[in-house]
Amino acid sequence: MRSSVIVFAIVCACATVIGMAAPQDQDDVRGAFLTSRPKDKPANSEAGARPSRRHPKPTTGNNPDTTTDKKPVKPGGPGTTSHKPSDTTKPVNVSRLGLGMTLFTRDSNGLAVRIDPAHVFRKGDRVRVLLETNTDGYLYIFNSTDNGPVMMIYPDADLDEAGNYMKAHVPWEIPSSASDQERLRWLVFDANPGTERLYFVLTREPLNGVPIEDELITLCRGTSGACPWHPSDELWASIRKHIQEPLATDKGGNYGPAQTELEQQSASRGISLAKNDPEPSTIMMASSTSPMLVATLELIHK
Repeated sequence: MRSSVIVFAIVCACATVIGMAAPQDQDDVRGAFLTSRPKDKPANSEAGARPSRRHPKPTTGNNPDTTTDKKPVKPGGPGTTSHKPSDTTKPVNVSRLGLGMTLFTRDSNGLAVRIDPAHVFRKGDRVRVLLETNTDGYLYIFNSTDNGPVMMIYPDADLDEAGNYMKAHVPWEIPSSASDQERLRWLVFDANPGTERLYFVLTREPLNGVPIEDELITLCRGTSGACPWHPSDELWASIRKHIQEPLATDKGGNYGPAQTELEQQSASRGISLAKNDPEPSTIMMASSTSPMLVATLELIHK
């Protein structure tokens, strides 16, 4: 399996500030996000296993948004035009899409500690992102360097069986602290300064026209090294529309404390966080009418 450091190496030529659209309705963003956390830990929390990132198979029907039985999509090729971007109307009686994000860095003692995303990073600094959603959904990560071409860096054909499915309030580390090798547990800033932007795209259903799981594995089979996939102009235009939408944002801060054992174990075993467990540093909520949440993490590296 290709290492997370290599997969996300593009992140490491840069600097860091969380760049989100202007906040809105900030009154109780944190409360609205945390209200769907379970009151207590699940009974089998001690026996939890690393979660599958593959989305559940449909039991009936032939919904084109949830089936994986598609023809392989070629990067930037004609295959990408056969699927339209998913931008469906928000289902009735569902909560707003929410994304929690906590940035960790490695301190001098080797511990993962919370850090302000506005921190200026230097060569050799290490970071890791802990993500949490308030609903089951699909998370895509796109990257652009110095406003250059956009490429998808997650899902990845060599990670998590190319899946990107997230369950509500089950935290997810990028990269994973559970890796058996220290070099695979962090994103490491290299010697090349620049401006990197990571776009975290959360949707209720898989995006049409974007290869995931078996489709992405087939697409990347036989490639040497990285297997970048670039979204079509039509798809990226749909995502950019949501980038411009304001997000209700709560930056709770609480920088400095180390990552708790509970947070680490929940991420590695697929255990849902409960109401009294540590909260994300930053929480973002989309509007009640939006079918997609797009948050931007801008990394500052000098």
